[in-house]
Amino acid sequence: MRISLHWSALRKTQWHEYGVRFVFGGAITVIAGLIAKRFGPAVGGLFLAFPAIFPASATLVEKHEREKKKKAGIVATKRGRRAAALDAYGAALGSLGLLCFAAAVWQLLPTRNVVLVLLAATAAWSFVSIVLWRLRKSPLWP
Repeated sequence: MRISLHWSALRKTQWHEYGVRFVFGGAITVIAGLIAKRFGPAVGGLFLAFPAIFPASATLVEKHEREKKKKAGIVATKRGRRAAALDAYGAALGSLGLLCFAAAVWQLLPTRNVVLVLLAATAAWSFVSIVLWRLRKSPLWP
């Protein structure tokens, strides 16, 4: 499956689907904040790393693929599951990038300017995520 960007898909997504993602992401953030307030920022940070949007996104990707096939008269769910699995694969690689982001902030923040640290950490996350995504097609990739 080839990854591509289709701006027209934004018009096909219904407003309530965006709402589900927004509410789910916001709820996870509030829960992480409450946990941090009760148990401290280190524990709260573990919960803040929860992929707040991914569960809603994966189910919506699968639903859209299933509906597209149904509209074409094909009764199959394999493509929808594959699309959701590919979304999960990208999320896993992005999580490794997030790990680099967290490590950069953890190491640099005590001695550096906050804005510079966040810029450096964002660059590290972007670099690692993009490199891993491109390497996935390499013959050396497991």
